[in-house]
Amino acid sequence: MGLSKYKISKLISVCDERNSYGYTNFYGVNINKEFMPTWANTEGLDESKYKVVRKKRFVFSGMQTGRDECIRISMYDGEEPIIVSPAYTTFEVTREDLVIPEYFFMLFLSKEKDRFGAFCSDGSIRSNLDWERFVDFDITLPSIEQQRKYVDVYLALQNNLSAYQSKVEELKLVCDGHIDQLKVKIPKQKVGDLLETVEKRNSELTYTDVQGININKTFFPTVANIDESNTRNYKIVENNQFAFSGMQTGRDMCIRIALNEESKPVIISPAYTVFRIKDDNVVLSHYIMLWFSRKQIDRYGWFASDGSIRSNLDLERLCEIEIPIPDISVQREIVNIHKCYTERQRIAEALKEQLKNICPVLIRGSLTE
Repeated sequence: MGLSKYKISKLISVCDERNSYGYTNFYGVNINKEFMPTWANTEGLDESKYKVVRKKRFVFSGMQTGRDECIRISMYDGEEPIIVSPAYTTFEVTREDLVIPEYFFMLFLSKEKDRFGAFCSDGSIRSNLDWERFVDFDITLPSIEQQRKYVDVYLALQNNLSAYQSKVEELKLVCDGHIDQLKVKIPKQKVGDLLETVEKRNSELTYTDVQGININKTFFPTVANIDESNTRNYKIVENNQFAFSGMQTGRDMCIRIALNEESKPVIISPAYTVFRIKDDNVVLSHYIMLWFSRKQIDRYGWFASDGSIRSNLDLERLCEIEIPIPDISVQREIVNIHKCYTERQRIAEALKEQLKNICPVLIRGSLTE
């Protein structure tokens, strides 16, 4: 089988189509090489300066390639055009007689390529990968027929994942529909009337698992340098208890709260607040957590946060948040649906990661068969 080597610059062309159409669907590219709605405040922006991304068009950002050890690149496969920041470079594969666009994208779905990109990034603080350096990369290509065979495998797996993901989203719609009905039908109660604070400290140094809370509302091992012998004042979070941090709620537009679902207790900074349910015959802890998982609650937390630089959400304001409390059997049904959704979402994310890991195998197969 014959293989050919090409510079990227010989296979692509930059396209700089600006948004003269009035599109308002702003997107960015994350380190998973996926398009995502932008987090930036787009109010008042001049949309005409943004770049249009159409189907099979690529978006590239060389910023922070070395820091993230990731070449931030993605191929858009949607039917409706989107727009991205003018700071991005948009391009298309113009030599489709030499490389299939999907195969070109598959080449960059590997840790090896990301490490090479990081190695080639400049020495600045941001460790950027310059566009000129990127298009100077050599890539090795098999015949179009060979590429097509492996692209078909990749697309079949991707379609299966998309079908599974759509079923997951349908389950979420069912859950959200139940919750939206509760908001108008069921009397509301303040969170402060349902929860009580817990002040159990790690005074005997029984526990060493120091955790923090991320913006995904889950516990994670702290990145701080902690002296385990100096954690006597740290708070213990037992199973079915909540930990809350009001810091930077406004900045992150996220109420940082997590439920410990593990049987083993963890310890957290004394700056956090620990809660537990006052009466589990009235409300389920998972039902409370389900409400705090909603974007509407995060937006309210952002609105209710103070005006400081950190935009903190005071404990008193958190306790004033009201949620509808239906019969415990109704809560249990909704929680079960939500648990099913989160488990399937977890499986979908695992399948997505597996698909990414399969791409280097498919590329190697196409080059060695």
